Amino acid sequence: MVSQNEFDYTLRWWPDQKPEFLSLTPGGPKVRYLRAGEGPALVLLHSIRTELDLFQRVIPKLIDHFTVYAFDYPGFGWSDIVPGADYREPAMRAHVVHFVERLDLRDVTLAGESMGATLALTAAAALGERVKQVVAFNPYDYFPGVERANLLASLIIKSVRAPVIGPIFAGMESGASLAGILKGGFYDRRRLPSDFLDELVKGGKRPGYTKVARAVYRGLPSYVAARAHYAQIDAPVTLVYGDHDWSRPAEREANLALIKRGKTIALKDASHIASLERPEEFARILIETLSTARSAA
Repeated sequence: MVSQNEFDYTLRWWPDQKPEFLSLTPGGPKVRYLRAGEGPALVLLHSIRTELDLFQRVIPKLIDHFTVYAFDYPGFGWSDIVPGADYREPAMRAHVVHFVERLDLRDVTLAGESMGATLALTAAAALGERVKQVVAFNPYDYFPGVERANLLASLIIKSVRAPVIGPIFAGMESGASLAGILKGGFYDRRRLPSDFLDELVKGGKRPGYTKVARAVYRGLPSYVAARAHYAQIDAPVTLVYGDHDWSRPAEREANLALIKRGKTIALKDASHIASLERPEEFARILIETLSTARSAA
């Protein structure tokens, strides 16, 4: 039975429509998702340790241009936690593919942030003609990834991954520790909503979540290996990087070199979590890339 907790926070910023739940495969995990707006399909893919509410400042700006879909990956947010599930990139990519196919979406814009940006890219390679374009904000596909956020993030992630002590540290997450990690993804730390942080902490207290967190962090190297799929993308790709993102210029150039129909955009005064820090620019880029894609059709 679904409790009200799964909806309370989302309904505060999007009261027009309650999120729904969808089984990705017959008998498979149910994921919480939101559909809003009218127009071509846009699937928004969230980052590490977040949920669909990451896009709360973006979705209202997009609904006159897209039918927006956003969902919590299995194990994240309020979607089902499956004991022993795989959280490496191939398994997470399959969830995105199943979501698009389950809803029979076509001419889709796949857009994601951080881990979600990498999944948008690799899922586009798998989905082929269903995808019209990809917009990837700050792809997470380099070592050591989130450990570049700040010293606290590096210490916590290393500890959670470690044998023996890892499960203990995974269970010690608090609002303060999570805030310390997430704020490392902002150029202006004041842009992290405190109520969103509270929502993430609440979701992190679900039974079984500490095992999810540890599996996610231990699986992050698979997102670096997933870059091999970028060359298989046939749709146009826009890579968007905050000028203070954790990635380095050589890593950004290497990604662009792998993609057949790619271009890059620099986002001024932004770090890794652009959807919350620069939502106006985030939305503008999506709308303009849609317009460009229509002109080229």
